[in-house]
Amino acid sequence: MGKVTGFLEIDRQVAKYQPASDRIRHFREFAIPMSDQEVQKQAARCMDCGIPYCHGPTGCPVHNQIPDWNDLVYSGNWELAIRNLHSTNNFPEFTGRVCPAPCEEACTLNLEDAPVAIKTVEQAIADKAYEMGYIVPQPATVKTGKKTAVIGSGPAGMAAAQQLARAGHEVHVFERESKAGGLLRYGIPDFKMEKNFIDRRVDQMRGEGVTFHCGVNVGVDKKMDELLSEFDAVLYCGGSETPRDAGIPGVGFAGVHDAMPYLVQQNRRVGRENVDSVGWPSDPILAGGKHVVVVGGGDTASDCVGTAFRQGAVKVTQLDIRPQPPEKEDKLAVWPFWATKMRTSSSQAEGAVREFQVGTLEFVGDEDGVLTGVKCCQVDDRRKPIAGTEFIIKADLVFIAIGFRGPFTDSVLDDLGERLTINTDKRGSSNVVANDRDYKTSVDKLWTAGDVRRGQSLVVWAIREGRQAARAIDEALMGSTTLPR
Repeated sequence: MGKVTGFLEIDRQVAKYQPASDRIRHFREFAIPMSDQEVQKQAARCMDCGIPYCHGPTGCPVHNQIPDWNDLVYSGNWELAIRNLHSTNNFPEFTGRVCPAPCEEACTLNLEDAPVAIKTVEQAIADKAYEMGYIVPQPATVKTGKKTAVIGSGPAGMAAAQQLARAGHEVHVFERESKAGGLLRYGIPDFKMEKNFIDRRVDQMRGEGVTFHCGVNVGVDKKMDELLSEFDAVLYCGGSETPRDAGIPGVGFAGVHDAMPYLVQQNRRVGRENVDSVGWPSDPILAGGKHVVVVGGGDTASDCVGTAFRQGAVKVTQLDIRPQPPEKEDKLAVWPFWATKMRTSSSQAEGAVREFQVGTLEFVGDEDGVLTGVKCCQVDDRRKPIAGTEFIIKADLVFIAIGFRGPFTDSVLDDLGERLTINTDKRGSSNVVANDRDYKTSVDKLWTAGDVRRGQSLVVWAIREGRQAARAIDEALMGSTTLPR
């Protein structure tokens, strides 16, 4: 906790943003950092609440010891604060930027709509630690002689690789793309998280003995049998990247795209990489001067909105089939769990037109096969179209952002064939089967973690799974483990 009476004396404050008119002119982060003193005041608001729901199980998936490092920040002990934070979270500079902060929803002060600014403090700790030189390689003092491989360098793969290296194992990370980071690098726009933070962590991990093999598509460039015979353990963290099929007539019109290829392309442009990418369409997708419609109401849809504005879209409309949520939740009914309430992302606040309880009937095009509009209608509580409510929205460009149904099937899954057990649910999602205790798959020497196992989820859940899978692998290889769960 921080100051005993801090929550009574200090108002909640979080970092301010650049005005929308300024921030849409660039792809850099636009939050204005708070001073150390302001951050310490916010940490001081952490109260002696008795049961800190913020750090689990309803709050933080990695069980960050939030009251502890809030108290350390309040006391000015930034070095011990980052050590405490790193004990549960390998990459707080990632989660401090892109996590939706379920911890703040679970904060006791959220009963009064004024939770501790946990996410702001977390990011400040990580950024201060880099500034002060506290984050350095921590190579293992004793090597085990065991060789481990990690497929995929997203947050799950990176977290697992770092933990395995610190346990003394030789670690090799295989990444399909030209740089490490997975969807952290290629899916999340730079205006939410600049990629130099990933580069710094990769440098740290290299200093700890992790070897990165980028541009290697496992299952195609390097076969799984070769990998399994070469290494004592292989961890598959391939992510969930196959878009869910919208089933909307007219998806073949020029101008209709899945969301992820669009985001990947723009991230590659910002990173000064070629837009061609393994597994994604390479024709340029640009929103400048166009009327854009985004189908979907989640984070990926919001990222498309912000990217389109920065590319110079004339108008962006976001369609959400769900009813418009209430402005405020019933605290006594839902706290400390994540509440359904009206939320406006920074991208939506840049000028998006949001349509709720609207279904997409079809995409409309001209005789040349080019998109001209989106035919929509209002839907009832069961998401069924309401007759007579049809309307058409002008559109030159559409992005479908309704989720993902599993990993790409043309590499690892195809290479392993029927040996790897896959679970398919009623929505058509396909995930690799493994429990969340030992993370072991149906293939000998193969473990799995992250979105490829649990389905699309948050960065913080991927970090948790990567850490836990690393512990399971270390225990399997050595008979015991000192890695935290």
